[in-house]
Amino acid sequence: MTARKAAESTLYHVHPKGFWKKFRDAVVVNPEISTGIPIAGINRYPPPGSRPEKYSTPASKASDPAQNPYWKRDVRRAYPQLSVVTQTDLATLLIQHSTANTIPAPSESSDTEKVELRSSKQETTDLAQAIATVTSQTEVYSKATLPPSIPTAFKKWRPELAPDAPHDPDSYFPMLLYK
Repeated sequence: MTARKAAESTLYHVHPKGFWKKFRDAVVVNPEISTGIPIAGINRYPPPGSRPEKYSTPASKASDPAQNPYWKRDVRRAYPQLSVVTQTDLATLLIQHSTANTIPAPSESSDTEKVELRSSKQETTDLAQAIATVTSQTEVYSKATLPPSIPTAFKKWRPELAPDAPHDPDSYFPMLLYK
């Protein structure tokens, strides 16, 4: 007796009986091939849906209705919130942040110099006046300190003349080529 090297293809599959077996043997090209229909009691043991216990979803923060209100879950109404900065708010911010506060070094004692906190209650100024006072104290932009530019992925194109296209030197050729 020789040991089988391959799994038997018909072991766990349904076989036809009676008339259908004779019909299959007569019609099928290879009658030794499996039908492909698994035997229900052997193929999957235990069969699906036969377990006595029922699945229950584990409790989490989302399953507690007190901690999970509908308005937090409703993404259809999660509109972007607008942020508004009025001219008076911008003027006070410009004036407050125009000069740098001096903060003592950690090694120095705290009694020598205290950081002055600006009061939140300031007189309302016009935006134009605030810009004028900030720019009069310090020069905002110069050739050394340029304003920020928008970062782009591509280099700015600067036109440079390229060599002329081949043409008759005595003919009229108005085209100029640029790199």
